[in-house]
Amino acid sequence: MKTINEYGIYIPEILLPKKIDVKSWSVIACDQYTQNPEYWKKTSESAGSNPSTLNLILPEVYLNAEDKPARIEKIRKTMKEYISNGVFADPLNSFIYLERTTAFGRMRKGLMCCIDLETYEWKPFTTANIRATEATIVERIPPRMEIRKGAPLELPHIMLLVNDKDGCLVEACGENAKKGSPVYDGDMMMNGGKISGWAVTDNSIVENALNKIAEENRQADGSTFLFAVGDGNHSLATAKATWDEHKKTLSGEELKTSNVRYALVEIVNIYDTGLTFEPIHRVVFNADSSDMIQKLSEKLGGKISEASSKNEMIETVKKSNADFGFAFKKDGCQKYLLLKTEIKELAVSKLQPALDEYLKNACAESSKNNALEIDYIHGTEDVLELGTKDNGTGILLPPIAKDSFFETIGKTGPLPRKSFSMGEADEKRFYLECRKLFN
Repeated sequence: MKTINEYGIYIPEILLPKKIDVKSWSVIACDQYTQNPEYWKKTSESAGSNPSTLNLILPEVYLNAEDKPARIEKIRKTMKEYISNGVFADPLNSFIYLERTTAFGRMRKGLMCCIDLETYEWKPFTTANIRATEATIVERIPPRMEIRKGAPLELPHIMLLVNDKDGCLVEACGENAKKGSPVYDGDMMMNGGKISGWAVTDNSIVENALNKIAEENRQADGSTFLFAVGDGNHSLATAKATWDEHKKTLSGEELKTSNVRYALVEIVNIYDTGLTFEPIHRVVFNADSSDMIQKLSEKLGGKISEASSKNEMIETVKKSNADFGFAFKKDGCQKYLLLKTEIKELAVSKLQPALDEYLKNACAESSKNNALEIDYIHGTEDVLELGTKDNGTGILLPPIAKDSFFETIGKTGPLPRKSFSMGEADEKRFYLECRKLFN
């Protein structure tokens, strides 16, 4: 039997405010509402003059702002002030089990822990214990490294998924932890719902669970695929890049003990009923819809049929794992087509490469097709509305199948860009727990 550390999991030293007011302290992940400065203005008003994680992060709505360097400097200064001025209680050396009830009525369970960044890799076809779920855009890492390098604290919005049908990790920790009093409990601002957290007192639950899950998720090559990054992939890739750079300055025991080597994350069971996976749909503009659908059918080995109505198309796609719906106009008439396939992996992992190939070839064939564009849309009605425009083809994707999620990534590597969303924007992780990075 392996120890938790051998799986790259460590008990964290978590910093929480002495007198925590969840409503003013906890704010949504920095990569949300990136086109909505008004949201962040209201967040600032909600936090007021109280200690708040808002003062410890750079919302990505300001990532290209002229005053970004000043904002980063202020963040580091505030981190130091919170540490030195007694905002935080003594570190809590414990896993934390949490329950988050969102404004949508769903309750998600999680486990806060530290991971060893040496056991994570975002590059495709890795055999690491922790793997990316979607393609990582390398250009997004350096701007985020500016913020993390030299920062005294880290605040996580990273969520790792674990393939645990029996609920022996997160859920079992909950049964143990809830025997005690919560270490935090309260309503969250800006439609965030409610959150409660308890210290886990029996770490053997984690060790036993990891050994069981590792055995069940062993790959054909002998590697163990323990965790998939559900949210915060670029943040975790940034933490990894920061560590890779920092470790060049270290030697001996420092390579093991440096806080920079580790990252604070929340683990969530992929089978948690409070965790919804929403497909991200596609809209292609200025394409010959019929030609595109025919080429996709040939590539994916599918059969095209016409739906009798928009609702029939929607329901057929929703009830499938590998069928696609298309909405477009032809000769002034609205069309709804179905493409039924026998794809066994996650459908988006096959559709996007076929779509990319079609768009590349179409643009090469004719200069007028250089205007071909693709966009990624979350809502069903939104994508179908765009499919009623003369130049738009809405492509409806089926639900994300949890059963084949880990298997697909294990076989084919990270999913294409914009494959899925975990819940609605307001259900994303809120910053709450902190951990020291640099002294």
